Amino acid sequence: MQSLLQAAALAPALLPASIPSPGWSGFDIPLPWGALRIHAYALCILAGIIAGLWLTSVRWAKRGAPEGSVWDIVIWAIPFGIIGGRLYHVFSSPDAYFGPGFDGTGDLSLIPQIQRGGLGIWGAVVLGVVGAWIGCRRSGVKLSAFLDAAAPGLLLAQALGRWGNWFNQELFGGPTTLPWGLQIDPNNPNFPAGVPADTLFHPTFLYESLWNVAGVVILLALDRRFSFRRSRLFWLYAMYYTLGRVWIEAMRIDDAEQVSLFGITTRLNVWTSILVFVLALAAFILLGLKKRPEPDTVYLPGREPAEKDAAPAVDGAPAPGVTGTSEASRDTDTVVSDSESRDNLPDNQSGSRPSSVPAEKGEAAPAGAKPGTDAAASGHTGSTATGTAPEAGSK
Repeated sequence: MQSLLQAAALAPALLPASIPSPGWSGFDIPLPWGALRIHAYALCILAGIIAGLWLTSVRWAKRGAPEGSVWDIVIWAIPFGIIGGRLYHVFSSPDAYFGPGFDGTGDLSLIPQIQRGGLGIWGAVVLGVVGAWIGCRRSGVKLSAFLDAAAPGLLLAQALGRWGNWFNQELFGGPTTLPWGLQIDPNNPNFPAGVPADTLFHPTFLYESLWNVAGVVILLALDRRFSFRRSRLFWLYAMYYTLGRVWIEAMRIDDAEQVSLFGITTRLNVWTSILVFVLALAAFILLGLKKRPEPDTVYLPGREPAEKDAAPAVDGAPAPGVTGTSEASRDTDTVVSDSESRDNLPDNQSGSRPSSVPAEKGEAAPAGAKPGTDAAASGHTGSTATGTAPEAGSK
């Protein structure tokens, strides 16, 4: 018992008092003409894309989408999303690229260098949806159906991608004394000026990552319960994400465009999140008032998969519109063919046709012949059958 109490007393000392800054931000791949730098930020974004695609593809397949169509869509959505995310970041934090007050002292060459960090989620979503719309039109599926399938995957991708900010030591919050405070290298360009070197900061990247993971679970549970359609789950994703982004964004201390509205001056991303939340709420409510279409399908009108040309036969009858000879017809033809073959064979004794073969129509039986007596075979003149048919009732 005493040893357990001693271990409990030592536990706080064993736990880290802060989140350490990463020891590296990437690695180099040697090449004949130099080295290729692989940034940890890019690896986090890539991991997020892979995880988000996996979850989206699973959900998309369960909705009856055509096989492989998810790749035909994301091949448009991902590049559009990256471009849109970078453009929004440049617009919301323009000082590094255009200089303070757009005085021209910035460095425009930094704009395409996304490996340094800086992707704005709302630019990524807007242009990413445009790319997804192109892919959906080419695949013959509804954009609204794809957005519902992709909503949880988007949050999962964002949860993993946020860890790239930790590797870049960027986008952290204000100073804190909490045990999960984030260490930042004092020599890092992002370290605030005039702040003691041992200062800890709010790990806003971690807050947002955990918020997003919780959102994935919530969206999946709500979709399982209510089976949202017509992009309602996507708008629910937008509401959830912006609700967390407002308070997380307000904690950050990195440079950002400030906007004053209603006597309040705050970051552009805060106002954008509020606006997106209101629009998403309105869209979610309005779409909920509409009756769900019947049948509920992911295909665009007129792009449904073609039905099979031939239906299965019923009670041995061929399906309507199906050409070909039935099994019964083939059997009849075989009997007739066999009978005709036997007609052409001469009798072993008299050379006449067998008595079991009836006479052909149109030939009269000889006068005085008993009923059942065979007439002469056609082409065998002067030869008649002499046998008589058995009397009725004979066995």
